[in-house]
Amino acid sequence: MEKNVQYITTTLPYVNGKPHIGHAMEFIRADSLARSYKERGDDVFFNTGTDEHGQKIYEKAAEAGIDVQEYVDQNAQAFKSFVEKFNLCSDIRFIRTTDEKHIAAAQEIWKRCNENGYIYKKNYQTKYCVGCELEKTDSELVDSECPDHMGRQLELIDEDNYFFAFSKLQDALLKKYSDNPHFVVPDFRYNEIKSFVRSGLQDFSISRLKEKMSWGVPVPDDAEHVMYVWFDALTSYISTLGWPNEDKDSDFIKYWKEGNPIQYCGKDNLRQQSAMWQAMLLAADLPLSHHIIINGFIISDGKKMSKTMGNVIDPFEILDIYKESALFPEDVLRYYALRHVHAHEDSDMTLAKLSEAYRANLVNGIGNLTSRLMNMVVSYEVEYDGEKLFLETNYEHDDVYNDALKDFRFDRAMDRIWMKVNSIDEMVATKEPFKKIKVDPEAARADLVEMIEEFVSITVLLAPLMPRTATHIRELIIEKKKPESPLFNRIES
Repeated sequence: MEKNVQYITTTLPYVNGKPHIGHAMEFIRADSLARSYKERGDDVFFNTGTDEHGQKIYEKAAEAGIDVQEYVDQNAQAFKSFVEKFNLCSDIRFIRTTDEKHIAAAQEIWKRCNENGYIYKKNYQTKYCVGCELEKTDSELVDSECPDHMGRQLELIDEDNYFFAFSKLQDALLKKYSDNPHFVVPDFRYNEIKSFVRSGLQDFSISRLKEKMSWGVPVPDDAEHVMYVWFDALTSYISTLGWPNEDKDSDFIKYWKEGNPIQYCGKDNLRQQSAMWQAMLLAADLPLSHHIIINGFIISDGKKMSKTMGNVIDPFEILDIYKESALFPEDVLRYYALRHVHAHEDSDMTLAKLSEAYRANLVNGIGNLTSRLMNMVVSYEVEYDGEKLFLETNYEHDDVYNDALKDFRFDRAMDRIWMKVNSIDEMVATKEPFKKIKVDPEAARADLVEMIEEFVSITVLLAPLMPRTATHIRELIIEKKKPESPLFNRIES
């Protein structure tokens, strides 16, 4: 495969709460993509961070009785902790929208959009859901309430605001979509956003009166207004690259303009990422994104997760559950998020389903296989050059796996790996080296070398997906060592 310059970013989680399982899924997938590109030698810039302005944040800080900056600092630290505990790439960039450099970038993109005639001021009257930080039309409401925040009264806004001339960019967006048939993945989400844009775009408000909501980026040249949180936050995808610095050797030119910018987001961000943000870039005469990858939601036992329902899954709780049984507990969730959560559609997850998958595919699957193979290798004094095997093996040799990664289908990539795990298990059962060693040692050792070669292939494919597990298996193979303890132990119920 051709070596490229890659830029990958998650959305920036809103810091009105702690990291949840949906954040974990998006972070893990983006991290796995970044690692897969690095494995093939690409130059990768990987970004995440936190979205820290807006009315919802302001209200939450007031409820907690603390200064709003202190509130966002606390919750931003929780997301930084997630990055560390779930072993995201060590060189990941973490941008906060309260960073001074980001604030300057958000003001600069405002100025450029304004200079190009895409910002104007008028009276704004609408129904607004603070939970979504979005205006709502009557057709989007259920019993006069936002369906995603039932029980929360909509705010009625009637004030002078600045507006972004979204409607002027309809034709330019449709051309972008026409020229780039794989811009939004999957296709059914792409069709959804194309239908939305074709139906006619409405200009949207991009400011709030500071006297009513002070926690935001100041609007350039108007001290009475702060920016609407989405206009501010979307700019983070280029402010993290040092924009507005556009020197020829800048990160912005290298990774955004001349690179391959890929954005991960949930289906509730489809409109913001693939239409609003692209329109902002067009209005500022900046290059557009290359891919927008849309995830589905994780539901639990057939129901949407909510604190009221009591079915919210805490990713940190999963670490605690498996910290005694798994050598690398973060890889338990990485495995489940990548294999058992559909790449693009909603998926059901419970702790019971996680436990079942853990037992069947980690304990009895790759964990057991690792122990069996390496115990036989050591006991039967099997000879091979492990370092040479790894040097001669890369994931580009496996077309099924490689095609899955090209399509951002980590579930299929994981299925490919576990097909190979099962294949080696079948080889052990069929060839029975543990019996053959007594009657034909040379043949038994040759069979085990063949199995090790295939196990090296599995380890290489696993490296970007479950990195610490793959690294440990690699060390065992090269050093011809028995595992001191199982990779995945059973949890006693």
